[in-house]
Amino acid sequence: MIPILSFFVHYGYWVLFVWILVEQLGLPLPSTPVLLTAGTLSATHMLGLGGILITVLASSLIADSVWFTLGRQYGDTVTKWICKLSLEASACVRRAEDMIATRGAGALVIAKFIPGLNLMAAPMAGQSRMEYRTFLLYDTAGTLLWGTTFVLAGRFFGDALRRNQSALNWVSRFALVAFVIVVVALLVGRIWRQQAFLRKIRSMRVAPQDLKKMMDSGEDVFIVDLRHPLDFLPDPRLLPGAVRLQPNEVVLRSAELPRDRDIIVYCTCPNEEASAKVALTMRRLGIERIRPLRGGFQEWKQLGYPLSDARAQVLPSAS
Repeated sequence: MIPILSFFVHYGYWVLFVWILVEQLGLPLPSTPVLLTAGTLSATHMLGLGGILITVLASSLIADSVWFTLGRQYGDTVTKWICKLSLEASACVRRAEDMIATRGAGALVIAKFIPGLNLMAAPMAGQSRMEYRTFLLYDTAGTLLWGTTFVLAGRFFGDALRRNQSALNWVSRFALVAFVIVVVALLVGRIWRQQAFLRKIRSMRVAPQDLKKMMDSGEDVFIVDLRHPLDFLPDPRLLPGAVRLQPNEVVLRSAELPRDRDIIVYCTCPNEEASAKVALTMRRLGIERIRPLRGGFQEWKQLGYPLSDARAQVLPSAS
């Protein structure tokens, strides 16, 4: 037997368990290749389909339960930490917040199919004070749907190979090389997308120190708070004079935004993902003087700069 296949046959369940566990805990290891591999091996009965799904469920629920508990106890501190840990989670903070707020526990059923969102959904559910038994029920359904989809895809591929012995021999011989290439390609793709985005926004950002100087000098700066309502639960304060708007509202109501002064937008995540995307979109619409705040709300607060306890003003509805 080819050494790599022998290794998977003897340690396949453990490899699957550890891989899924560390990936769900936040390490940027793509799980799709290992799920497909396990499904392929099930076609030749080297691994059992039931055993694979039980292993995936157990490892995923352990990781998700850890994140759920941390999210419940520490709130947005956990999501900020995930933003720094993950290559994709910061892009999905807003999406996770919206899905949890609108769909509730049902968002957990599809969360694992969306890169980044799968890591954010569990702590967001905990932060939203969802009951653990409700979380466990929907997370189990989502995990089984996710695992079954990719494992059965691998099983289909394995069944096709089993009918073609020469193809099976070739795949068996180069399985390790193909597996490594796929994993590395996915990792490189994630890193490239993140770095390309950061390069776009690096020259646009305004430092909290510079914004503070602008405000102290009396400069008329228009500040927009883009944080989701869930982000206000642990800390309802905002930058002085800030206007609360959701990202989609900024785009839809762009005609109401001032063109004669700087517009500063900020969000919760330290990578300022949401505010940077809004700034890029608005610049494409012709609003040049819009900039994301570096470090967002968190860095401003950590520097000890003033925050307003009053409710933010909201732009009046367009007539």
